[in-house]
Amino acid sequence: MAHMILVADDDLAIRTVVSQALIRAGYDVRATGSANILSRWVEAGDGDLVVTDVVMPDENIFELLPRMKKARPQLPIVVMSAQNTFMTAIRASERGAYEYLPKPFDLDQLVRIVGQALAGSDARKAPEAPETKADGTPSPKPAEEIPLVGRSAAMQDVYRVLARLMNTDLTVMITGESGTGKELVARALHDFGRRRKGPFVAINMAAIPRDLIESELFGHEKGAFTGAQNRSQGRFEQAESGTLFLDEIGDMPMEAQTRLLRVLQQGEYMTVGGRTPIKTDVRIVAATNKDLVTLIEKGLFREDLYYRLSVVPIRLPPLRERLGDVPDLVRHFLTQAEKEGLPKKVIDQAGLERMKRHDWPGNIRELENMVRRLAALHPDDVIGVGAIENELTVVRRAAPREAEPRIVEAVPSSETLEGFFRGYLKTYFGRFGDELPPAGLYDRLLVEFERPLVAAALAATNGNQVRAADLLGLNRNTLRKKIRELGIRMTSAVG
Repeated sequence: MAHMILVADDDLAIRTVVSQALIRAGYDVRATGSANILSRWVEAGDGDLVVTDVVMPDENIFELLPRMKKARPQLPIVVMSAQNTFMTAIRASERGAYEYLPKPFDLDQLVRIVGQALAGSDARKAPEAPETKADGTPSPKPAEEIPLVGRSAAMQDVYRVLARLMNTDLTVMITGESGTGKELVARALHDFGRRRKGPFVAINMAAIPRDLIESELFGHEKGAFTGAQNRSQGRFEQAESGTLFLDEIGDMPMEAQTRLLRVLQQGEYMTVGGRTPIKTDVRIVAATNKDLVTLIEKGLFREDLYYRLSVVPIRLPPLRERLGDVPDLVRHFLTQAEKEGLPKKVIDQAGLERMKRHDWPGNIRELENMVRRLAALHPDDVIGVGAIENELTVVRRAAPREAEPRIVEAVPSSETLEGFFRGYLKTYFGRFGDELPPAGLYDRLLVEFERPLVAAALAATNGNQVRAADLLGLNRNTLRKKIRELGIRMTSAVG
């Protein structure tokens, strides 16, 4: 006997197309445009699988889903929706949907998913029932939704993977270019997952001196090294029962990689200077904008650690691969700017179309910086294509070119750049006579060159941190952190 599929959609054309595709695949189909009728069929025990739209004229399916799952827990339910947002995918997963399909979708894909569900071939763990209130409705999620914005096919793929991961503790590796939103995805995995009541702790491997990374990760005991006057918690201890986000994992030193691998294998670690293993219960989410496979080939990243971290890989597309999302992102950033006290602005349709033709090498971060600049500095409430064109022209002029001055041009003509640095280092080492300089030379020299660069950017922008961050290609929070870490006084930076 053929399986019976229940199809619910208030659009007759979609109902008909979906029904015909399923009938051609050999299924019996019963279709309706009413959520109430669908509910009665399910409660009566009819149907082996449900395919349903979200928005129905008599009831939203997200309100009906928990009741259907309570009446028939094993019934697979496939949700289709034109509301192609991150929260749509999350709500479908939370309420027990087998799969979420954004409209428009491939009918062959739908038929394949139906076959997998009926055959029980899905290896994914069924999502846990969401926490509920006394009246049986799902408990609310955090008030501030994670701003994963976009309806493009590329982002729909990301949303579906995230929805499947919410009720798991699988280790995730997020890859993507700088500015694509990797930390937002990590936060989404935490804030909408089973560990949301625990802490979310982030550590940027590129921002910590190499000789301090192990102490930052695992903590240290009093007296473990010079200057360790007290016991200090590491990020693993701070993230206990929650999520630890390891950003820029490609910049982790090899010795720290070895210790991290041990933690992932054994589920325990020791503090620097400690003697007793400490059990750990954290979910690891890592991210990088580097090609780790290339780093492995160069001997800069452990292959075994790579496979431990990449249990589930998620690639975030660059903005140039999802230009259709630009209008939604622009509206989102304008709304955020207004909440932060900037004037209310609107970018007209011609302006949005011009922005969709830009390739955005700095990705979402570049777009956000530009929108905030326009909100803060543009005099008109409605921003037109002329202002957008002017802004993009300024950005193009500011982009690095081969003709721009380079460090080598500041080196005396009698020397090469390499020779200049060799001479500098010879002088540096000479200060210590026959002794070697203290450990951490790499990071100290970076700071020595980084400090005047950040100070110069602040001076060039009259202390405007938003513009300085844009000039440097940094996130504003990263710039603020560097100002603190490098001990830059704003008065001296702008004076």
